[in-house]
Amino acid sequence: MRKRKTVNKKKLSTGKAVQEKKTQSVATVTLDSLEALSGRGLQNVSNDTMATPRIKILMQLSPELEEIEGAKAGMIYNTVTQELYKSDEGLRVVPCYFQLQYVEWADRGQGSGAPINVYDANSDILMKTKRDDQNKDRLDTGNYIDTCHNHFVLVIGKDDVPSPAVITFKSTQLKHSKRWNTMMKRQFLKGKNGNLFAAPAFAHVYKWTTMKESNDKGTWYGWNGPTKEAVLTELPNGGELLSMAKEFEESCRKGERNVSYEEAETSSDTTDSSIPF
Repeated sequence: MRKRKTVNKKKLSTGKAVQEKKTQSVATVTLDSLEALSGRGLQNVSNDTMATPRIKILMQLSPELEEIEGAKAGMIYNTVTQELYKSDEGLRVVPCYFQLQYVEWADRGQGSGAPINVYDANSDILMKTKRDDQNKDRLDTGNYIDTCHNHFVLVIGKDDVPSPAVITFKSTQLKHSKRWNTMMKRQFLKGKNGNLFAAPAFAHVYKWTTMKESNDKGTWYGWNGPTKEAVLTELPNGGELLSMAKEFEESCRKGERNVSYEEAETSSDTTDSSIPF
């Protein structure tokens, strides 16, 4: 006759108790206990070891249309968080820092895909170029220069949590950047003594949407806006936004935040010459 297997009730009971103890332990984790460990494990992570998210507009041939569920041409996309924003709903941002740079490129297929050189705002490199029939600023070497307006911003995500990012405007999109800069330079607020003062860039929240644009080369999606949404003093989390904006601005001003132009050039984003319909 086959022996019946004896169950060790004591062992079973002990295992069940351990399991219950583990469950209870997990259940007792609170925000307070996590706050007490703030930053642990990230002590060696610096700005040099992080990627600044890029905000871009998806085009008809953007690879994200096949890689990201729900992605469509005209949507606004965060390259790190992978958040998508519908063209009409738009994206809310707090501008923190503006940077003008000139980027030298070889024509597509003739270089490594990396910029030949990046020049700062004080460079006279544009004086050495001539505008060709493709509306590009060409050097005698055959390379061309892109004028890039980089706006470092805090993106107010769908969960209302702010995070740093950069939006690069070039080619036909420069007009939108210039309009934004003009808006910000003309913003004045009234101080406690009734005197007007020039508002910092990060005093307001702005909203960007997208729209179709076209020229004789084709049609593409470009930026639309911005519209001014609110002053930080009107927001319940205005103090938090101001603190983060000041810290981000200081980091950018010190040169601790840079734009990855290799990614910008290969990601099929906001230029009329990149992806027409």
